[in-house]
Amino acid sequence: MSTEIRANTVLPGRREDVTLHTADGLRLVGELALPEHNAPRATLVCLHPLPTHGGMMDSHLFRKAAWRLPALADLAVLRFNTRGTASEAGRSEGSFDNGDSERFDVAAALEYAEFHDLPEVWLLGWSFGTDLTLVHGLDPLVRGAVLISPPLRWSTEDHLRAWAESGKPVHALVPEFDDYLRPEAAERAFAPLTQAEVTGFPDTKHLWVGKAEQALDAVVRTVAPEVPTPLPRHWEGETRTHQVTIVDS
Repeated sequence: MSTEIRANTVLPGRREDVTLHTADGLRLVGELALPEHNAPRATLVCLHPLPTHGGMMDSHLFRKAAWRLPALADLAVLRFNTRGTASEAGRSEGSFDNGDSERFDVAAALEYAEFHDLPEVWLLGWSFGTDLTLVHGLDPLVRGAVLISPPLRWSTEDHLRAWAESGKPVHALVPEFDDYLRPEAAERAFAPLTQAEVTGFPDTKHLWVGKAEQALDAVVRTVAPEVPTPLPRHWEGETRTHQVTIVDS
């Protein structure tokens, strides 16, 4: 039976609630999604948009990544709520700290990935999460980074140069009509990060409403180029649906 993959479609996979433990003593709510049968070929550690503006682990690109990519691309997807952030899965301890103490949250996610032997770890940041990636994510475990709608709000030229010196691949996915940084300006802003690849996405805005498929295709092309894209838009086999309850942080 062929089923169209829609916004609330959940494809097969192994999913478990996880708790991340930070060095400053907080417990963070998260979920790990794995392929149903195969070993993952790579891992996405998702860093969500700004929680004071509704960002959380259920932000639509990340929940769709967790619901689709284990089945469509054999990827592991680790998503979690940064400190003080709430979603349907629960509220992480602590309180929002403008990207400062969130360095402990990023470190806790990477420690979890390392302890559980998750392969080929990539940071996948979206908006605020791209700043967390650039400021706090340059770790030996990290293979590279994918930045969705990067505003470069907290990231400085020094952070970009540090990533440049690391040689790790960085791919920026920049909407044509982004609220903060559009493709032409992004090309200039990312110049210090010499290996950064900036890709513009026509007729797309900061939140990627109606553009999730294009975003996920681009992510998979980066972290698992051996997987054919565009990804399937229909699934042959069992699926389920889930309507997420949006929780105000």
